[in-house]
Amino acid sequence: MKHSTAEILREYGPFPGVDKIGGVSFDGERVWFAAGETLQAFDPANGSSVRSIQVPAHAGTAFDGKHLYQLADEQIRKIDPNTGQVLATIPAPAGGGSGMAWAEGSLWVGQYRNRKIHQVDPDTGAILRTIESNRFVTGVTWVEGELWHATWEDEQSEIRRIDPHNGEVLERLEMPTGTFVSGLESDGGERFFCGGGGSGKVRVVRRPPRTS
Repeated sequence: MKHSTAEILREYGPFPGVDKIGGVSFDGERVWFAAGETLQAFDPANGSSVRSIQVPAHAGTAFDGKHLYQLADEQIRKIDPNTGQVLATIPAPAGGGSGMAWAEGSLWVGQYRNRKIHQVDPDTGAILRTIESNRFVTGVTWVEGELWHATWEDEQSEIRRIDPHNGEVLERLEMPTGTFVSGLESDGGERFFCGGGGSGKVRVVRRPPRTS
């Protein structure tokens, strides 16, 4: 297993009126983040706020290439990012969830204290399979066939690459002490966007180069 210290490249925020950041997603142009009662977006080129959608946004956020998905309580809402309209609602896994990502035609929903990641049918909310983790799960993201998730436990955060079949930890990026990760999203390349929880910030962490 590879183990290294996370390299923080940039910080955005705090943002006006935002006390806490949950889920994070990226639509190719804008970074979206869950801010409690709103889903907000900023331009990663300059950090300026560009959108705000009034919708419960307490946990994970995902983007399927066209629609946003937002997790709050025990519901996942499918949202048109252009109009802000809620198009559909499906149940979240029992007990709710934390992080959320889109990949392979499915939603991937982390469950914080249950230490699990569920593959979820985006139309029905049915759980298709479950991956076990050995730490609390916050953010979840896929990039180039790799499954990464963030942890936040015992006042320490990490970003981990795991085997999507058995949950084995393959790589660990340890965040600096006192720097926590709530939401997690890849830009599809060399950057992770990391929600900073109560700091109200979004941090950019360098994704390690692939070894194979």
